[in-house]
Amino acid sequence: MSVRKRVLGSVGTVLLAACPALGFGAADTVFFGGPVITMDSDGRVVEALAVEDGRIIAVGDRAKVLALADEDTYRVDLDGAPLLPGFVDSHSHANFIGLQALSADILPPPDGGGASVADIQNILREYLKSEPALLRELGWVIGFGYDDSQLAEQRHPTRQEMDAVSTEVPILLIHQSGHLGVANSLGLKMAGIGPDTPDPDGGAFRRESDGKQPNGVAEEYAFFHLIFSALAKSTDELQDRMALAGAETMARYGYTTAQEGRANPEGVATLKRVADRNALAIDVVAYPDMLMFEDVPVSRDYNHRFRIGGVKLTIDGSPQGKTAWLSHPYHVPPQGQDEDYLGYPAIDVETVNTNVMRAFENGWQILVHSNGDAATDALIGAVRAARKKYPSVENRPVLIHGQVLRKEQVAALDELHIFPSLFPMHTFYWGDWHRDSVLGPERAQNISPTGWVRERGMMFGSHHDAPVANPDSMRVLAATVTRTTRSGEVLGPQHRVDVMTGLRALTIWPAWQHFEEDRKGSLEVGKLADLVVLSDNPLSVDPGDLEDLTVQSTYKEGQLVYQRDQ
Repeated sequence: MSVRKRVLGSVGTVLLAACPALGFGAADTVFFGGPVITMDSDGRVVEALAVEDGRIIAVGDRAKVLALADEDTYRVDLDGAPLLPGFVDSHSHANFIGLQALSADILPPPDGGGASVADIQNILREYLKSEPALLRELGWVIGFGYDDSQLAEQRHPTRQEMDAVSTEVPILLIHQSGHLGVANSLGLKMAGIGPDTPDPDGGAFRRESDGKQPNGVAEEYAFFHLIFSALAKSTDELQDRMALAGAETMARYGYTTAQEGRANPEGVATLKRVADRNALAIDVVAYPDMLMFEDVPVSRDYNHRFRIGGVKLTIDGSPQGKTAWLSHPYHVPPQGQDEDYLGYPAIDVETVNTNVMRAFENGWQILVHSNGDAATDALIGAVRAARKKYPSVENRPVLIHGQVLRKEQVAALDELHIFPSLFPMHTFYWGDWHRDSVLGPERAQNISPTGWVRERGMMFGSHHDAPVANPDSMRVLAATVTRTTRSGEVLGPQHRVDVMTGLRALTIWPAWQHFEEDRKGSLEVGKLADLVVLSDNPLSVDPGDLEDLTVQSTYKEGQLVYQRDQ
């Protein structure tokens, strides 16, 4: 038996156990006094749970569980609050969550104050006054999270509007999608971008009316060139701080397993470095961008709470940024595009086929970013060919996002055993924008079509894609269940799911996605004691109130890693 030397804390009261263990190894910690939502195959809700050496040793009747306590056992009285499995991140970018945490917060309401270009300018001016660490260390001012669809002007800021903030330091604004950005004139100059700079494959520099001078807005691979320039002076110490800030943010929202869903070589090195120092509070599984790596040391086992789970491939861009690759035109094309504009692929179909085949050849799990339905057609064709050549490979390929899935594509995902990690939180953040500008009223009803997935009895993951949105697990749950937009419309009522299904898409199903269903995702004997305590029971509150629930505490293998201030 391990004996704790410090109090872990609780939502209610921590007391010494009154009775000794009766014939069993004594528990380190017991939780009782609130519903224990197990998320097991029967959907049981029980009375108590016991932990020893980081694993669950009992779940069930309160008296029987408390019988496993002795004088050294900590007793956590939940005081009516529910205990659930720690959430498993179906898709995000843990390292970039840390970058967001250190950047100027220009998110629109309700998450931030960036409601207009003037608001963004004022936020940046105040940020500059604070002498931010990123400016000192990188020489750039970075703002994270603007959204043209939510700005009063209904457009992207321009380089001239960023010049009005400063012409003495380079400025880069990162779009909330993470697929576009805006630089001021000095930022463009420092990145080597001017009138004669060609658009890269899979990206574009938007131009002014003369068709030559960049207006500051960059898409996809053009934007990646900007951000690489801004981060060029990043030190190991700064990268480590970002990685740790990302993991800490995820724990604050109840996640005990986080994902770095498109790691570059520096990101992999950073996560390994902080893991080797035993600095990660929660598990982080990384998926390196396979176009950047010749070989990938994939492992199912964590080393100091870090592992490489497979590889990542990105086919297209962002629907809200209008760079996703569609089979039918955008409802309202972006500035400078004609009515037949379909978006575009980030890579060609031959590259998709080659790299999906490469993943199957090596037995690697592959996560594929595919938002538009044309991109998903390419993914389905590539997986079909790979399965034909390697029929015995069980690598659980994952579709990331699938915002514009057609119904027959869902059937193909089922046939080919492609796990859909969907993004129904888009219905809140961008549902109105999809309806009015991106896809139009009919197609917008079926973004992230969880109803079609469940009709076929398929599992799915529900993600936040942070830092695209805050990794707010309860916002994810609420959107998956209600599909209510910012304006209050229910977008695609046929795709709403019940609360238990929404919880499975945050727990046991993404655990399966990561090949970890035997140790995570439900509260069962022998599994890791990855736990989260919520402010109220999601199974009993009105669905309209789910978004107001909060995470009270998060435990990783029985150890408290986050406690909400009381």
